[in-house]
Amino acid sequence: MHAPVPLPPPVRTACPYCGVGCGVLARPDGSGGAITTGDPDHPANSGRLCSKGFALEETLGLRGRLLHPMLRRADKSYAEVDWDTATAAVADGFRKVIDRHGPGAGAFYLSGQLLTEDYYVANKLAKGFLGTANVDTNSRLCMASTVAGHRRAFGEDVVPGSYEDLDQANLVVLVGSNTAWCHPVLFQRIARNRKERSARIVVIDPRRTVTGDEADLFLAIAPGSDTALFSGLLVYLAEVGALDQRYIDAHTNGFAEALMRAREIAPDAAATAAATGLDEGEIAQFFQLFRSKEKVVTCFSQGVNQSAQGTDKVNAIINCHLATGRIGKPGMGPFSLTGQPNAMGGREVGGLANMLAAHMGFAPDEVDRVRRFWNAPRMAEREGLKAVQMFEAIERGEIKALWVMATNPAVSLPRAGAMGEALNKLDLFVVSENMLSNDTVSAAPHVLLPAAAWGEKDGTVTNSERRISRQRAFLPMPEEVKPDWWIIAQVARQLGYGDAFSYRNAAGIFREHAALSAFENDGARVFDLGGLSNAPDEDYDALEPVQWPVRASQTVGTERLFADGQFSTPDRKARFIAPERPALREDISADFPLRLNTGRLRDQWHTMTRSGQSPRLGSHKPEPFAEIHPLDAKIYGLSNGGFVRVHSRHGSCLLKVVTSAGQQRGSIFAPIHWSAANASCARVGDLVAPETDPFSGQPEAKATPVAVERVDFTYRGFALSREALPFPRDSWWIELALPDITGYAFASNDAPAAWRELAPNLFPDATLTEYVDRRRGIYRAAAFNGEQLEGALFLGPAEAPPQWRELGQMTGRMGLSEPGQIVCACFSVGLSAIQETLASGKAATAAEIGKALRAGTKCGTCLPEIESIATHELNAKKPSNLEGAFLR
Repeated sequence: MHAPVPLPPPVRTACPYCGVGCGVLARPDGSGGAITTGDPDHPANSGRLCSKGFALEETLGLRGRLLHPMLRRADKSYAEVDWDTATAAVADGFRKVIDRHGPGAGAFYLSGQLLTEDYYVANKLAKGFLGTANVDTNSRLCMASTVAGHRRAFGEDVVPGSYEDLDQANLVVLVGSNTAWCHPVLFQRIARNRKERSARIVVIDPRRTVTGDEADLFLAIAPGSDTALFSGLLVYLAEVGALDQRYIDAHTNGFAEALMRAREIAPDAAATAAATGLDEGEIAQFFQLFRSKEKVVTCFSQGVNQSAQGTDKVNAIINCHLATGRIGKPGMGPFSLTGQPNAMGGREVGGLANMLAAHMGFAPDEVDRVRRFWNAPRMAEREGLKAVQMFEAIERGEIKALWVMATNPAVSLPRAGAMGEALNKLDLFVVSENMLSNDTVSAAPHVLLPAAAWGEKDGTVTNSERRISRQRAFLPMPEEVKPDWWIIAQVARQLGYGDAFSYRNAAGIFREHAALSAFENDGARVFDLGGLSNAPDEDYDALEPVQWPVRASQTVGTERLFADGQFSTPDRKARFIAPERPALREDISADFPLRLNTGRLRDQWHTMTRSGQSPRLGSHKPEPFAEIHPLDAKIYGLSNGGFVRVHSRHGSCLLKVVTSAGQQRGSIFAPIHWSAANASCARVGDLVAPETDPFSGQPEAKATPVAVERVDFTYRGFALSREALPFPRDSWWIELALPDITGYAFASNDAPAAWRELAPNLFPDATLTEYVDRRRGIYRAAAFNGEQLEGALFLGPAEAPPQWRELGQMTGRMGLSEPGQIVCACFSVGLSAIQETLASGKAATAAEIGKALRAGTKCGTCLPEIESIATHELNAKKPSNLEGAFLR
């Protein structure tokens, strides 16, 4: 007998999803994949992972990967080329554009998915050697208002606190954040604090999510009115004598002006209630909680950031913490929950158009400092165009050359469809990407460059608490795939700048990045990695998670900042900011009477190029939808499970209807994840207005005026295929992740006869087995290649659509299970199973459901949802049940 081949030891790396920055142990399985678990020694998560983290192993295959450099031919087909040819084409293209039109005609669009080392090299090439500051990132759509708010208040983009503050706070305020879904590992810390220490949770959000269901106090605030609420809080704190006047006098400037403006906006509880749509009693309860609980952490995320007044919202929150001296101390402070795994790292290296590297801006002395450090021949000397303005400049023909790295702007930008079309105007369009198919790649780049994916990349990322972690490679780079930093350095070499970009590895880049952070830094800049600037390769390889700053005199990182009242402003004092009166940029009207709120789902990420590969993750919310209050649905003739066309001045989407009493009247919610690559008409970015914050440039993704109209289909069905299926133009369809094959759900007004005629074209190389019932409007087809099932097409009346299990009945094989909506992705436990367990009396709480079904017992991400279901079922048995407390 042969002894089993032992698996290699696990590699300590970091999760590639949100800004929590969880540590992951990845053990290669010897077959191109890996087994992933949480790293128990990583301080961000102590071994916990969310549903997406536990499903990482399902996303490591090479299916659909871009594996070779490719150049576009005249007929828009692509030819594989070697790296020297590809990088020469990029270099020649940028050189020609800049020589003819100037540096401002070139641009880079980067991503919070890049590693810090990739980000650093891209920023250096563009701003120091090409001379263009048109270097922006998808983080502009995510955290830019926080950056601007931090810089206004603190003089620098700094998160003062640490995750441990969430464990020590007596009150946690969650503003514009569905933390239970979007930062679930952190939410579990908060929930544990409440259970063990009786901490209170306040959730402020227009939409009642599972996070709101878990709150001690939920405030269903009117869209865009956060500034009014926190202005009212500041006035209240002043009126009841709850200010820390000694702190204000010693460590801040601008308090009188900020308080005066707050009194203009929300002079009392009644005015605050009128501005926010809240009840005076609710406001009084929140204000009293904030006053009475010394240890308060206010966490905020996209509901605050993604606003045309997002920066003012951030500063209104910070004002209340400065006024009470609750900042930089254990268990207290404002806390930005970052969206992406390395949005913070990108901000450190200057990945925004209004920043240089190492938290420096475009003041003449800072430009000179960076120029001298880089020995840069063509230094950008003024701010570039921010993301929305950058793509509008492409649309106008002013930017001629664009390099997109690790992001999908043709889906994520406002007016996404128009922005995708604008890419066709470029003289040079370059995309560095993992995948061979997404909406940006479909915009026909001139050059496609295969970049390393998670598991292959090696470098660092920085999470929401300023903690730098190593993201280590545990899989070989396949075929001709290369790291982003290597690709950029090769283009620099082709441009004649090889000496300045002669990096051997990511460690060398990190040392240079760290050295720049300490260069001529007398303490004016908090961001300082001088203590890591001479780390040899082996120390970099073994780097433990560490919070910056790590100054040259330090051997460890820094947990909290500003406790000494010393900030990064010239006078070392924090600044109170007087915000503008809150007002949404666009009014609703008779033509567009509702407001669109967009956001993320629990088990998906961005545009699903990674998470969409996982069958487990796809089963939670498999269909793009518009969530609407039941009374609004009745007004517009919409029914739960039906279809609705949502349209704005900028575009339209066709979505499933979900009615929910948690949705505020007069608004709808739609998730951002679907695109033309995986759905017929569900790219929500097409709807979003390009209105932006005047300070941060971040677009208002939460309040676009829209209209809705009912759409009916006569037939519904599903399909399976090993190749992409070309559905008829007027059909609604979505792609579904299934093991070893691609699934589709679809709806159509074409009769079964038309689909029967189409079927041979959908499966041209297969033998069809068919079933037709013209009277009942049913058509079923299974496509075989020998004994192997190649595909299937099942169609039936919309009121009685075919079920996935019927596939097994037709083929004589196991069909696909239909447990209903999956709630627990880890153990594939569906909503129907949970409801049946509750109805049977076998369980009445989330803990009892866990014992009965295992649901919620692994990662715990689904626990808030299970608790909401249990509460609804309990209330449904009471005569006083409020209809729609939890609608599915």
